[in-house]
Amino acid sequence: MADYKNSNFSIRLPLLLSIALASGILIGATVFSPGPSKDVYQISQKFRDILTIIDRDYVDTVDTEKIVENAIAEMLSELDPHSSYIPPKDLTIVQSQLEGNFEGIGIEFNIIKDTIYVVSPISGGPSESVGLQAGDKIIKVDGKNVAGTYKRKDEKGVENEAKIQNRDVFDLLRGPKGTRVEVSIMRGKSSDLIDYTITRDKIPNYSVDVSYMVDNQTGYIKISRFAATTYDEFVNALSTLKKKGMKRLVLDLRGNPGGYMDRATNIADEFLGGNELIVYTKGKQRQYNSEVRALRPGNFEKGGLIIMVDEGSASASEIVSGAVQDNDRGLIVGRRTFGKGLVQYPFALSDKSELRLTISRYYTPSGRSIQKPYVGGGDESYEMDLMNRYKQGEFFHSDSIHFDENLKYKTLKGRTVYGGGGIMPDYFIPRDTTDYTQLYGEMIVSNVFREYALNYYNAEKKRFAKMKVEEFIKSFEITKPMMTEIMALAKTNGVKVDDSQLAKSDKLIRNVAKAFIGRSAFKNEGFFPVLHQADDEFIQAMRLFDKAENIANQTNN
Repeated sequence: MADYKNSNFSIRLPLLLSIALASGILIGATVFSPGPSKDVYQISQKFRDILTIIDRDYVDTVDTEKIVENAIAEMLSELDPHSSYIPPKDLTIVQSQLEGNFEGIGIEFNIIKDTIYVVSPISGGPSESVGLQAGDKIIKVDGKNVAGTYKRKDEKGVENEAKIQNRDVFDLLRGPKGTRVEVSIMRGKSSDLIDYTITRDKIPNYSVDVSYMVDNQTGYIKISRFAATTYDEFVNALSTLKKKGMKRLVLDLRGNPGGYMDRATNIADEFLGGNELIVYTKGKQRQYNSEVRALRPGNFEKGGLIIMVDEGSASASEIVSGAVQDNDRGLIVGRRTFGKGLVQYPFALSDKSELRLTISRYYTPSGRSIQKPYVGGGDESYEMDLMNRYKQGEFFHSDSIHFDENLKYKTLKGRTVYGGGGIMPDYFIPRDTTDYTQLYGEMIVSNVFREYALNYYNAEKKRFAKMKVEEFIKSFEITKPMMTEIMALAKTNGVKVDDSQLAKSDKLIRNVAKAFIGRSAFKNEGFFPVLHQADDEFIQAMRLFDKAENIANQTNN
């Protein structure tokens, strides 16, 4: 089961220090660190005393566990924005976003009008093997109704009715390999339920969303996050594209919130050679200091390279783009990245919760710290940074960005770059909102495109079964009758259709509708190539390979 959406929470997912660093094996931090200082011991004793007195003598019954959880949250809020505490109930879901696989029934789902829709059964997974199909509506799980309202127990065990949420779907359908779950679905226009018994299994969770040849010499790879299997996925994609004749590459890291550090450095190593520095870290404890260099022959050390980034590209994405930029290997295009240069280490706690504590900062080869400024003590300005950038016009005008001249650095070949907050691209591409209207935004929020695509695909399955993805991308069109159906669905979903806004967004609506139909029929291979036909950032990036090759070929100053 997968639900590919970036959220404020995902952008804050800490950059995890790999267990294997270049300098050797990083064992648990407690092996190296001395015990608590006298001051820490006395303070913790005070906390235990207060908690004991409250539990014993306070007039009302109290939830001491909740008190402790709140105290931990307050304590960490005094630190940096990325140190975090993950309760036991949330840890499995958070870990699965990075581990590269999980155990469940193997579907990608979406919730439309309080109903769980199967967007696609994951290839080779248990749901596909028993016959679940794209567009199926999940009505019951283990005999319990999950459509419309759902009876969920709160932390105190009290059952309440509420709308089904993503977390509920995870709880219901994920589970240990070998366990069974009964799923009742509704298919097409039939009101009859079809019952399936699905045996859970390990499900791959891919992070290379798509790779394909844009033309006879240009390859494209999109990485959504740096998870456990990302490097292997990337190497396979790169090798396949080279066999197809790839001479130049677009690596898309837009919206990529980061992940494992060593997966990022391994990918950077595929582009860099000659013992070039990729990244280094510095912490208070010496064991957290490290340096990573390009050590092995890369699979793409020559050839035009463009890396696409934006304000959603963070941590591990910034390691890759910073290493390529500072070593003058390729061209970074897009907008200034998020600005997360802090490294977290996961400390397992006795109750199976986890503390992810910032233990070092990372620096690009030129010496830049990419971490943007922050103030401890729960300062909200850090959380509002992207919104403030938007209000100040940074997403649309590069001259609204002002760098500190004291944080000026030089790349390997003498180009000027700046530290102090994110990677500034070599070539700025403003966010394109030409076709965006309130109408289009409401259609996205109300799931019009997904819902229409699933319905259309189910009605035209036989047609798509005879069609190749290349034919779909080149020839399939959203006709006038289809547009009428799409807008009728929008009205049904509560969207107010304004004719002037429809005229402005017509091309965009057609493109996105076609892309979602392509995704239902051909998965991501039919989705991203269609989106790119109207993606101004991608179109501009494709015109910049001369600049990318000039940077790589210029001599040192």
